[in-house]
Amino acid sequence: MKLWDKGTAINQLIESFTIGRDTEMDFFLAEFDVLGSLAHIKMLESIGLLSSTELELLSEALREIYYDIKAGKFEIESGSEDVHTQVELMLTRKLGDVGKKIHSGRSRNDQVLLDLKLFTRSEIKSVVDLTVELFEVLITQSEKYKEVLMPGYTHLQIAMPSSFGLWFGAYAESLIDDLILLQAAYQLADQNPLGSAAGYGSSFPLDRQLTTDLLGFESMNYNVVYAQMGRGKVEKTVAFALASIAGTLSKLAYDVCLFMSQNFNFVTLPDELTTGSSIMPHKKNPDVFELLRSHCNHIQSVPNQILLMTNNLPSGYFRDLQLIKEIYIPAFAELKSCLAIASFAISNIKVNVKIMEDPRYDYVYSVEEVNKRVLEGVPFREAYRQVGELINNGQFQPDKNIRHTHEGSIGNLCLNQIKEKMAKVISRFKFGRSENAFGKLLSTDDNQG
Repeated sequence: MKLWDKGTAINQLIESFTIGRDTEMDFFLAEFDVLGSLAHIKMLESIGLLSSTELELLSEALREIYYDIKAGKFEIESGSEDVHTQVELMLTRKLGDVGKKIHSGRSRNDQVLLDLKLFTRSEIKSVVDLTVELFEVLITQSEKYKEVLMPGYTHLQIAMPSSFGLWFGAYAESLIDDLILLQAAYQLADQNPLGSAAGYGSSFPLDRQLTTDLLGFESMNYNVVYAQMGRGKVEKTVAFALASIAGTLSKLAYDVCLFMSQNFNFVTLPDELTTGSSIMPHKKNPDVFELLRSHCNHIQSVPNQILLMTNNLPSGYFRDLQLIKEIYIPAFAELKSCLAIASFAISNIKVNVKIMEDPRYDYVYSVEEVNKRVLEGVPFREAYRQVGELINNGQFQPDKNIRHTHEGSIGNLCLNQIKEKMAKVISRFKFGRSENAFGKLLSTDDNQG
């Protein structure tokens, strides 16, 4: 069955090529397609295109399909082109001509747009939850190791004193900025495209504000042409936000791999979190962080792939856009897996608390000595020259008493402020609005919505 079938058979080679992996991707969108249809038929009833009895029959059947999807009982049959076709086929089998009325006033174009936006909102919530979990792990480790110093580096040369509290906390705050970007991307997805049909609206008197409210959107894409232009734009923007989180994880993973090497020996993992070698019995490899780094680098390629697939398309719908789903939808699962494993692995990291006892790190205290002399009245450039001369002559003796007090420094990590900053960002995600809306759509109380 094809919703556009007019009785002319299509070449099987062409059909196989044009469908591609679309059916596979549609399983991720199925539950959202049903939710969108529940809102759409309520709107159709409100403008007189469905009777109250037809609405009740369709709503009951759609809810059954929804719960079958959630239970893993839903299938897209070989003769069905996509999830939209399958749902309409199931409704028609059960309700006859009533099932055929569900498509009035919409196109598969705005159905896919809607499904992708509803899917995106749901997946962003999962990503945010996992990001907050990792944030809390990093904050806990920062607090735990705030007194343990480590060398800071520039150009991979020892530079100035740092601390593990500072290092863990840096990645915690980085995640906040990542979520600020993700929140902006969420706002793009939180606009209702339903009613734009094939990109030029409908002659039916659709109530687009009603479906916007029923689906818990903050707003709608008012211009129907722009609603269609948003296909690819939303995915690209969200992908950039996912890539930002992945970039933070990748850098963190690289640090851990570096710090676990014997040449650094800053951190260790329990044996059960490492792997060995088939030839070298001493090896304890940080494979989990190496794979984390590679997965995250792969995720960072997604926005560029979408950009290349969309940057030379004019307005209107083109089949090119179908392929975006194949790289966009799996990116969420890949990032969520990375966030989960990062939280687990980082929570199990052990820190070498005696790193700074090694004399090779004595020179990281040179700036402390310069600043000490400045506080005693020596001009900075003269103090710099004096300490440099001591180093060159092999006479430098470090004072390891660190006295950093300003905000965000070794002695003042501002962890409470960082936590407050994260809480403000999280509060800007209005996840409850969509969750409440879905609950009403799935309710059997006809007065809901």
